[in-house]
Amino acid sequence: MTTVLFYCQHSVGLGHLMRSYALCAALTERFRVVLLCGGPLPSGIEPPEGVEIVPLPPLGVGPDGRFGSHDPRLAVDEAWAMRRRRILSTFRATRPAVVLVELFPFGRAKFAREIVPLLEEARAAGALAACSLRDILVHRRADQQAHDDRARARADAHLDAVLVHSDPRFARLEESFAPAQPLAVPVRYTGFVVRKPATASRRGRHVVVSAGGGLVGEHLLRTAAAAQRATGIPMRLIAGPLLPEAAWRRLSAEAGPGVELVRSVPDLGAELRSAAASVSQAGYNTALEVLTSGIPALLVPYAAPEEDEQRRRARRLERLGAVRVLDPVRLHPEALAREIERLPQFTPRPTAIDLGGAARTAAILYERLRAAA
Repeated sequence: MTTVLFYCQHSVGLGHLMRSYALCAALTERFRVVLLCGGPLPSGIEPPEGVEIVPLPPLGVGPDGRFGSHDPRLAVDEAWAMRRRRILSTFRATRPAVVLVELFPFGRAKFAREIVPLLEEARAAGALAACSLRDILVHRRADQQAHDDRARARADAHLDAVLVHSDPRFARLEESFAPAQPLAVPVRYTGFVVRKPATASRRGRHVVVSAGGGLVGEHLLRTAAAAQRATGIPMRLIAGPLLPEAAWRRLSAEAGPGVELVRSVPDLGAELRSAAASVSQAGYNTALEVLTSGIPALLVPYAAPEEDEQRRRARRLERLGAVRVLDPVRLHPEALAREIERLPQFTPRPTAIDLGGAARTAAILYERLRAAA
């Protein structure tokens, strides 16, 4: 069976990994799928059936914001060396027809030392090389023009296709990627990537509050716990497997009797479909789970000086009438309580966004291979 070797590096959150899992599930219907996973594998979230996971010594940003090894037995340099050996040995053992890399070269520049050699091996072996890319890129770097120009050069040198997991009516690549010279490599829009929805559950009275992987979600979760005391509305707080242990202890100490705390769940979509409303950040996967659930939702996008992706996604969905948005600078218990009390009166407007990205990605790669045969 034809093999796809998929490289995914998640760091601050789980969004990249969860989207990759959804893609892998669709790819297994046409290919053997081997996933190189460069971040910590979260407990309680199983990979799709039939996907072969090759874990790399995990590297990424920790709770203190510093980049480092997540394996205490390995120094950073040791982890880098072991990762590169494992990546290249996996390529040579599997002999894939397709190498799919998540985000690079449009992000993950720090990992070029191991991704570029993989792509060079793919080119030498005649494998198809493609990038799996989300809808909106970070576009507030201090060196943004130089970054975009480097990314364009690497994409043209190493890739055969860029697969943008977006509906172009919602977000186009050129809106957040503007190199001085246009990309020569073909760009294909696949539609958004979502997991297959779980069976609908009976709708409850509670509000689900979630913060993606949880690494940067403590402020939202603790504010929600405080807002619950003001509203009396029952809440189910999903902390996320990456929420630091110290933050989990603070949250546990502050949660009152109307708050149910959960460390992680295997399927956020199923949780939302059994809730009365949702409060969440605005990462790619969470926003799509909110849309497909159809419940009233408030997005509180995560924002940082160089990170405006979630804010832009949230505002676009708000303009479509699909969600309500609370600016993160206004995130305090009183404001959040008012917004939660208004949610039952909000009816989300149905959207016509293309959600067929997982199956279309598999079809595009399959057709490219057939055309090259």
